[in-house]
Amino acid sequence: MTPAATALTSWAKAIRKALDASGIDSVALFSEAGLDLAALDDPNARYSVTATTRLWRLAVAAVGDDAFGLTVVRHVGQTSFHALGYSVLASSTLREAFERSLRYFRLVTDAGDLSFAPDGDHYRLTLHTPATGAQPAPEAIDAFALLFVRLCRGLHRREFSPARVALQRPAPLNLAAFERAFRAPLQFSAAENALWFDRAAFEQPLAGANPALARHNDEAVVQELARLPQQSLSVRVQAALIQQLSLGEPSQEQAAAALHMSLRNFQRRLADEGTSYTALLNETRRTLALSYARDARYSLGEIAYLLGFADASSFNRAFKRWTGLSPSAYRKAS
Repeated sequence: MTPAATALTSWAKAIRKALDASGIDSVALFSEAGLDLAALDDPNARYSVTATTRLWRLAVAAVGDDAFGLTVVRHVGQTSFHALGYSVLASSTLREAFERSLRYFRLVTDAGDLSFAPDGDHYRLTLHTPATGAQPAPEAIDAFALLFVRLCRGLHRREFSPARVALQRPAPLNLAAFERAFRAPLQFSAAENALWFDRAAFEQPLAGANPALARHNDEAVVQELARLPQQSLSVRVQAALIQQLSLGEPSQEQAAAALHMSLRNFQRRLADEGTSYTALLNETRRTLALSYARDARYSLGEIAYLLGFADASSFNRAFKRWTGLSPSAYRKAS
């Protein structure tokens, strides 16, 4: 049986704050939705997406505003998504911030996914909802879309707006709220939930970049993901690699043993998830390498050591394969 989709209680906490600010009895609505209010006091607690969607519907009806998702975003804070929030805010570019959000989105919810890719002169962020099972409320999609826009405004500049926004939801009655929030051309009843952003702006260095802080919180996010029930083996392998790489490159046999699995079962499970140990090792090293390369406190030799490479030349070859640049050239360009 496929486990039920869940989400951090962070959204529900923001919904409660928005309801209370509107003079609505949030306690009654949480009870009607079947949600335990005590879970809001646990930063790692999760609600089922089915129950959270019920809460969204009850809240929208109580407030009488189909743009309520945009209001809820005002009550999302820096700590709402734990270490991921700090990691994203410490990113070196908006592109890196979005890639980081994409990589660790399942910490927030497993009811959907993100994709982020170049599209001509723009980057396109797409919010995918599941084909079957529990569906996020349209207001939750509205909130996620605006949250990414507000991220850009907070990290880059306040007047920044997307080039275009497409949402699958029907056109809202409170269209003016969407126009004020996004300040961009809007399309409703669209084929996908997507936002387009100026590509050049996403490549500009950010003043608040802190590679060490971003990397530290990335590691905390991976460890938290690995502890989630029914979490993928891929995430657990990445968490183990982050801990072990500075001691040298662990063999596939060592990685399987660390997770109390036979090598054959380890390989089969990863294949079922559409990946392999080699691919995960490569991706984990790449992610860490880019972060370390932006951090001037580490020499290139130290980075090679921290990533478990046998020598600097092996690291240099791998880095050039990942980026098309040598580590020193990448550092100068960052």
